[in-house]
Amino acid sequence: MPAPDLATGSDALDHEFSFSKADFDRVRELIYKHAGISLHDGKHAMVYSRLSRRLRETGHKSFASYLQWLESSTGPSGAQEWQEFVNCLTTNLTSFFREDHHFHALKDDLKPFVGKPVRIWCCAASTGEEPYSILMTCSEALGANASVQLVASDIDTNVLATAKRGVYNADSRGLDANRLKNFFMRGTGANAGKIRVKPELQRWVDFRPLNLMDAQWQLGDPFHMVFCRNVMIYFDAPTQRKVLERIHRVMRPGGLLFVGHSENFTDSRDLFKLRGKTIYERV
Repeated sequence: MPAPDLATGSDALDHEFSFSKADFDRVRELIYKHAGISLHDGKHAMVYSRLSRRLRETGHKSFASYLQWLESSTGPSGAQEWQEFVNCLTTNLTSFFREDHHFHALKDDLKPFVGKPVRIWCCAASTGEEPYSILMTCSEALGANASVQLVASDIDTNVLATAKRGVYNADSRGLDANRLKNFFMRGTGANAGKIRVKPELQRWVDFRPLNLMDAQWQLGDPFHMVFCRNVMIYFDAPTQRKVLERIHRVMRPGGLLFVGHSENFTDSRDLFKLRGKTIYERV
């Protein structure tokens, strides 16, 4: 008996493609293998909606056909389609100074670095609001001539391209008038209503694609601070532990790990001890 079609009924976005339970389970297996993301059963509609775009763009008439093609794809074109597959299924919810208590804490934690270099890693740069919020805080705490190195990575290459451009709507949530004046240039003419991050802030950041499931992280010298916020919620417990162990290895002793408001790693006290509200210290 064929598996039931999950893209029918009240939750269906359209009936363009059949989408069976077997198809969903295959997607779930592939995204877990390639990105560590655990999709639960309630994600059928999301998967259908997002991957339907790839079926249209690649000319496939069914999910089964697309997934079979994806798994057999090799070479540069295959690698590109795997990247598109991952891009479709990652979630990018962000804003400037989101969970702002972290940035108040960061400003205090940066005080020992006045006149000294500081290295920070933002593991989920998304469209750039988080790394630029970190850099604005660094500038306010340490001055415009500080020695700041921020590595800002993400698995999704599409959002990284937006982050590198550094162009946003002038009414973006989280920005006050003072920061707009100090850190952004306002667009004129065809760019009216847009803002662009000033070059003096962008010079501190290195945007790069990175999959936390990769065997090797080429990140350079150990970090004083790591922002890994609202990333682990997409991983199961064994994957969380593996990523935490690897983050521990790329941090300096006593370094600080900033995590999302719903993330709790007290089960990994051998790696990180809780130091404040969703802020951990490397053991």
